[in-house]
Amino acid sequence: MSRQRANDLCLVFKHPLSVFFLLFVLISSINSVSFTEQPGKEAETYDKYYNYDELTVLLKSLAQKYTNIANLTSIGRSVEGRELWVMRITRDPTADTPGKPKFKYVGNMHGDETVSRQVLIYLLEYLLHGYGDDQRVTELVNTTDIYIMPSMNPDGFEKSVEGDCVGKYDGRSNAKNIDLNRSFPDQFDNIEVKQDDIPEGIAVMRWIVENKFVLSGNLHGGTVVASYPYDDSPSHDSEGFYSRSPDDALFKYLARVYAENNPVMKTGQPKCEENPDETFKDGITNGASWYDVSGGMQDFNYLKGNCLEITMELSCCKYPPASRLKTEWENNRESLLAYMEKIHIGVRGFVNAARNGAPLAEAVIMVAGVNHNVSTARFGDYYRLLLPGTYNITAVAPGYIPITVNVTVKEGKATELNFTLKAEGDDNPTTPLSTDYSTATTINTASADSSASADSSTSADSSASADSSASADSSTSADSSASADSNTSEGSVDQESSLPVQPQDFRHHTLSDMELFLKKFNSTYKSITRLYDIGKSVQGRLLWVMEISDNPGVHELGEPEFKYIGNMHGNEVVGRELLLNLIEYLCLNYGRDPEVTELVNSTRIHIMPSMNPDGYEISKEGDVSGIQGRNNSNNFDLNRNFPDRFKLVTDPLQPETIAVMNWAKNYPFVLSANLHGGSLVVNYPYDDNLEDGIQYSRSPDDDVFKMVALAYSKENAKMHSGHPCEEMNLGYQDYFKDGITNGAEWYNVHGGMQDWNYLNTNCFEVTIELGCCKYPVAADLPKYWNENRRSLLQFIHQVHRGVKGMVIDSKDGSGIPNATIIVDGIDHPITTNIAGDYWRLLVPKSYHLTASAQGYKSVSTYASVPNEGVEIVNFTLTRISTNVNGKMTDDSSPVQDPSMKEFQNLIKQLSGESGLDELIENTSTQSSFSYRQNKDVSEFLRGLNLNFPKITVVHNLGHSVEYRIIQALEISNNPEVQEPSKPKIRFVTGIHGNAPVGTELLLEFAASLCINYGKNAAITRLINETRIFILPSINPDGRTLAVEKDCTSTVGMTNVRGIDLDNDFFGNTSQHAGDLQPETQAVMNLIQERGFTLSVALDGGSLLATYPYDKPVQPVEYEETLRYLATVYANHHPTMHLGNGCPNNGQVGNIPNGVLRAAEWHSHMGSMKDFSVDFGHCPEITVYTSCCLFPSIEMLPTLWKENRKSLLRMLVEVHKGVRGMVMDKKGKPIAGAVIVLNGGLRLLSSEGGFFHAVLAPGIHNIEVVADGYQQQSLKVSVSQFEAASKIIIRFDMENNIFGLPRELVVASAAAAMTALVITACIIWCVCSVKSNRQKDGFHRLRQHRDDYDDEVRLMSMGSKKSLLNHEFQDESESDEDTLYTNKL
Repeated sequence: MSRQRANDLCLVFKHPLSVFFLLFVLISSINSVSFTEQPGKEAETYDKYYNYDELTVLLKSLAQKYTNIANLTSIGRSVEGRELWVMRITRDPTADTPGKPKFKYVGNMHGDETVSRQVLIYLLEYLLHGYGDDQRVTELVNTTDIYIMPSMNPDGFEKSVEGDCVGKYDGRSNAKNIDLNRSFPDQFDNIEVKQDDIPEGIAVMRWIVENKFVLSGNLHGGTVVASYPYDDSPSHDSEGFYSRSPDDALFKYLARVYAENNPVMKTGQPKCEENPDETFKDGITNGASWYDVSGGMQDFNYLKGNCLEITMELSCCKYPPASRLKTEWENNRESLLAYMEKIHIGVRGFVNAARNGAPLAEAVIMVAGVNHNVSTARFGDYYRLLLPGTYNITAVAPGYIPITVNVTVKEGKATELNFTLKAEGDDNPTTPLSTDYSTATTINTASADSSASADSSTSADSSASADSSASADSSTSADSSASADSNTSEGSVDQESSLPVQPQDFRHHTLSDMELFLKKFNSTYKSITRLYDIGKSVQGRLLWVMEISDNPGVHELGEPEFKYIGNMHGNEVVGRELLLNLIEYLCLNYGRDPEVTELVNSTRIHIMPSMNPDGYEISKEGDVSGIQGRNNSNNFDLNRNFPDRFKLVTDPLQPETIAVMNWAKNYPFVLSANLHGGSLVVNYPYDDNLEDGIQYSRSPDDDVFKMVALAYSKENAKMHSGHPCEEMNLGYQDYFKDGITNGAEWYNVHGGMQDWNYLNTNCFEVTIELGCCKYPVAADLPKYWNENRRSLLQFIHQVHRGVKGMVIDSKDGSGIPNATIIVDGIDHPITTNIAGDYWRLLVPKSYHLTASAQGYKSVSTYASVPNEGVEIVNFTLTRISTNVNGKMTDDSSPVQDPSMKEFQNLIKQLSGESGLDELIENTSTQSSFSYRQNKDVSEFLRGLNLNFPKITVVHNLGHSVEYRIIQALEISNNPEVQEPSKPKIRFVTGIHGNAPVGTELLLEFAASLCINYGKNAAITRLINETRIFILPSINPDGRTLAVEKDCTSTVGMTNVRGIDLDNDFFGNTSQHAGDLQPETQAVMNLIQERGFTLSVALDGGSLLATYPYDKPVQPVEYEETLRYLATVYANHHPTMHLGNGCPNNGQVGNIPNGVLRAAEWHSHMGSMKDFSVDFGHCPEITVYTSCCLFPSIEMLPTLWKENRKSLLRMLVEVHKGVRGMVMDKKGKPIAGAVIVLNGGLRLLSSEGGFFHAVLAPGIHNIEVVADGYQQQSLKVSVSQFEAASKIIIRFDMENNIFGLPRELVVASAAAAMTALVITACIIWCVCSVKSNRQKDGFHRLRQHRDDYDDEVRLMSMGSKKSLLNHEFQDESESDEDTLYTNKL
């Protein structure tokens, strides 16, 4: 540009009007450019094919450019590892939106049929470029969820050759030479294809099933026609057999829509060189009528998905020259658009529950006369394509009353028909259910409503009629039974009227027979029975328990719990049958016999007839002393399988053993008996001894055990004689004085159940041998009942011996859980239940008892146990006062409002095993497990946010290396608002992409919390009082690489750069070998910025919980708390706490309580939990949830069930420990105060002066330091069961120094300093006239003085700031520690 022209231009820009004019011209010129010629993108030329690499670059660039409406994902990989790209085009493309139907196009299924590939590329470009400018395109994109897969067979395409019209170069099939359109499951044929040979097909099948597409097109080449289902027939005639689907008319209509808009196809005469005379009427054909294809994709869509699909053949030449591409695009553009628009015909709407408006996923929509149903998606939305007409449409969901509505479908947009279903158990089932619907077209709403009302009321009435009929039947049965009993009683003599009714059902019960027996009595005697199972046997048989009590299902305060277990050895069957007889006897005689009525009213009785149902199934009637069926189906003796105090039991714990152990820990059992056979004696602990010899092994409660054992044997004359099996002629003769024996004195048993009960629970258990024949003939069973009936009842009575009572908090009168009751002279303490009640079996005499609990002063008293019955002894304990700066205070907690008192009671309730069990029983869940990729995870979180906007918000934390988004879901009653008074808990997972179980568990956990908010009081209150953050996937890139059902593969463990993210968390970047990974940075920001109280990380590959540190040499200054948190999780897991690890993986077992310090497991640097502790001031545990890294999808429900209670318990645990506020004497909050716990863990008070730390139960020292204030010290007590009490820490200024007023000291110090300065000046002046040597000496003296002053100054600072400077001392990490100190 010349200088003159430049000057002229400058002059122009001096005039605003000129500038405005130039801008206007520039904008106008930009707007006039066609969308195919936009700046920054080379215009589409329609004259070249894109190979895989070029296609990948193009798709990524488009996705990046149109982020508001485009999202690129891969649904899998081909045999040769090429991505199966899918472009999703819709408004808000990263989330599912309710009411937006899903459409898909799939191209290039046969690799050498290439027109489809290019046409779909042009289509997605057309949609993206035209959005916002073209009204038709904009509406289509806004209202439709469009998925476009240009190439399903990229490997085949790469082998194909341009110009090959007939497929001579083997590009049709995939790289394993499999025709993908012959590899889908078929309704009329058995398709035998190895899954490993068709990764493309498997990926697409999964994609179809998971997404509930509504309409689809599969684009091919080789002729020009639209083909519709079915593609094959039962007879598999090669051609000419019309195979009609239920939606045949609809399919023909859809096919015509495509054909009519294609100028070649609509003629029905493609005139292909290979078959020039081939014709198709209207350009469409039934698939099987054309030629029979088994294993086709379009039939799979229709039969296995919600999706209607047709196949479009686009060109005679499979791989025409690129010069033909523009013509092919022009021929198909209108057809492609018109076909897509047909997704909006028919009927659409939502199915919701009447009770709470919740969406009903997987509800079935049925159209009368059309034998093909569709189901609702997760928002309860459905789409049923239909031709114009009148239809009866029914909505059905399990547990809900169905509704049928008559509706008219007209041309144009779909009729909206919403269903509201009432649950079958809701009140007033005869009330007509409301069904509302509206539409964009004109509909006779009144007639539709009346039709709906009539139908729904009919349905409801019939349902009600059935219910009332059932009710009448059952009540009639009960009444008549009662009448019969009373009539019999009245018609009998007085003597007989007082006799209890005896069982009549004496036979050997098979498993199914036993189950029917139990269900019959549970159904007949619902007021006093509850039937439940505690788990399954090795072979999957349920371990049934019948509870008999006047208030079944509820632990009543002060009522002891008792259990009987039978058939532990499968071939010892007398106990099994006696317990069934006992159930019958108790039920028949409740309310009739005083003894039975008293026992049932005062005792919660649990009866397990068979602990080893597998062994029973292979046992043989008549077996006297054999072993067939004794062991479980893994051939382990269950009575040698429990953890033992003297000998390590190396056999793996069996499912039956685990189930009973968990059962025993979940209920406060007091007394128990284990029924066996093979002898006739009551055997009591201990069963073994340290010497492993046959000698008496006395337990601390030996007198009690002999008392309860004698209570049984005395009622059985034969047993009490002490001479069992005299008639058996066994060649040996045992003698048991009074029919009882110490176990080890009879013979040593390691791993026995009775010893485990006594040592690990509050329960006293004995083993009862019922007879010398293990499996007697059925005819002998009445004899066994007669001999043992009184013994069975008398033994239950023994649960009411000794002392019982409550341990109560003196302050509020609440029960104290886990308090310890000690009897002087008996080294066996027992503990209180969650409600504070206890039972202690004792023989009659006087005792000195002591009750103690953490945080309370112990109390002792004397009690005399009577000869019959129980002595009630209650204890009232006083809290230990808080010690502040060496002074005792009455109570540092402020007065609580009733709401907080209620919440503290809730925490106490949920801290007991039964509390969490009841919570789980009372929370609804709609589990639908699947393994989700990153986009699915994002959509799931988005769905939760859309459905529960008042309690959720999604935080975008960052992205992965491959730019997959990393998100966290916050759940709170006030999301996005900083509420420092509430504790914050973080649940994270997915740091290793090859262990995706944690992702699915946390998503299910999040859904469960949201769904139950407002419905379940406990869940609602926990959410209201907590800020919950759920981060479901840290390493989404690694997750995409992981291999399902591979338990040990490391593929996907790292991110795509090969970095193990759990080695990448360093506080000091100088410790990195390279830059921080983006995934790591995202999580580090979350850890440091959010101020969390507790964190739980889920991983896989083992079954244990670990706590910091992962560093091999890092000291753990508050290890007790960290180990406690890990133990809490493990203890609430059904098997983790057993410490077996994963022996099948070669991992060592015998992990104490299932918990290890992380460095003892796999030590390494840079772990997330170490960073959380050191830099986030937040304890974090890592839980390994499954021995298999990537188990099959079928395992997810089981893993969820195993971990659900533990996850909920951590949500409870975050409210414990110590919490409070730091403020000055005027009540002004002090932020940034340092709270030091037990001299180690330190945290800062937040805005508002709040702090909260989770701590292990016990007494803890707290020191609080803030600039300008006196240091405060105090002791606090933390309970295992109680929420943290609020502590107020008030600071006073240091107004006195050395006992003198601060003002006087300051003034004196100022005067002294002034004098010192003047003196120094005089000295300096005098010294300045000295010689050089003298001046040098003076300078050296001054230098030493300066050093000394520095040392004095540092020491004085240290007296104030020592706590601030103290840090985790790890010399190997001084840089990291320095940074951490600076942060404080």
